[in-house]
Amino acid sequence: MDHPAPPVFRVKDLRKIYRSGEVEVQALRGVDFEASAGDFIVILGPSGSGKSTFLNIIGGLDRATSGEAWFLDHDLGHASEAGLTRYRRDHVGFIFQFYNLVPSLTAFENVKLVTEIARNPMDPAQALALVGLEERMDHFPAQLSGGEQQRVAIARAIAKQPDVLLCDEPTGALDSRTGVKVLEALTTVSARTGATTLVITHNAAIADIADRVVHFADGMIASETRNASRKPASAVSW
Repeated sequence: MDHPAPPVFRVKDLRKIYRSGEVEVQALRGVDFEASAGDFIVILGPSGSGKSTFLNIIGGLDRATSGEAWFLDHDLGHASEAGLTRYRRDHVGFIFQFYNLVPSLTAFENVKLVTEIARNPMDPAQALALVGLEERMDHFPAQLSGGEQQRVAIARAIAKQPDVLLCDEPTGALDSRTGVKVLEALTTVSARTGATTLVITHNAAIADIADRVVHFADGMIASETRNASRKPASAVSW
């Protein structure tokens, strides 16, 4: 009898409190969450709803105040700093709203930077081809459009063949047409690599490309829905 695969992420009663002097801000107020291998999940919610804090904790960039956060058998809540660094390096690809490319390096060299520290890297040219930039790999960031720079950032994230892709507002700085190209690159990469992909956005139109949609409000998951079918990124506009 086949046993179901364990969830990639298991989160239980996750809480995060930020303190500034006498002021306490409850960023997360008891979040429960699971994601399976290969899931494509869109996380929606207004600014301040806790979604970026949540992503930072499961990405190993921040620690919870209390509760549990597991990646497979890695207990992120009790990992050492060195353990979290290894987890980020070996398992997680990050994509942010701002591309964080090195201006003095070509697209190819920006991607190659990551492959030099990865355990099982993809060829940088292959990663750039996956996002449709095989013709642009010798260009510097200043010679690329915003959408192309974001696609280089996606190629860089996937070149280390991570288990999970964590994307925080990846289309936030882009117009609709350019943003759709970036979403097409993300959905292609997720399908080809099997990476569990979480996309944070305040843009509800993007929800249609997901397997599951998770709504954050006031530091909690307010609702969760599963799309009966996923729309292709090309069908999205805003």
